[in-house]
Amino acid sequence: MKKQFQRSSKSVYNLGYHLVWSPKYRKKILTGKIERTLKWILYKKAREMGIWIKDLEVMPDHVHIFIKSNPSLEISWIVKIFKGSSSYEIRKRFPWIKYHLWRRGYFCESVGHISEYTIRKYIQNQKSYSLKNESTVGLTGI
Repeated sequence: MKKQFQRSSKSVYNLGYHLVWSPKYRKKILTGKIERTLKWILYKKAREMGIWIKDLEVMPDHVHIFIKSNPSLEISWIVKIFKGSSSYEIRKRFPWIKYHLWRRGYFCESVGHISEYTIRKYIQNQKSYSLKNESTVGLTGI
């Protein structure tokens, strides 16, 4: 069996998800200490849920994350935990943020082993691409 597959007592799987979400009103507040705190919270929550973060990039006005999960975890629950816990922790640490941190929706794309490389490169190159072009291209409705 190829090494990208995981095994549990009842299944063999390779579930990867590319997730994107943004702050309310698409405010560009995910920088500096907020960015570092958000990354720490997401890695901590992923570890608690048994999820593997393969790539994570926090842009000033949105988050890209590529995760691997097992089939027993619903993606809507994963996003709810990521967004809910990070909103709570960030607003606790940065009390000047008075509103709910995240917009209601999110983008989710399931990724198999063939397109995983492409998605990971896309996430890894977000900051350098954005700095070159001074604007974010694609997924602007998020």
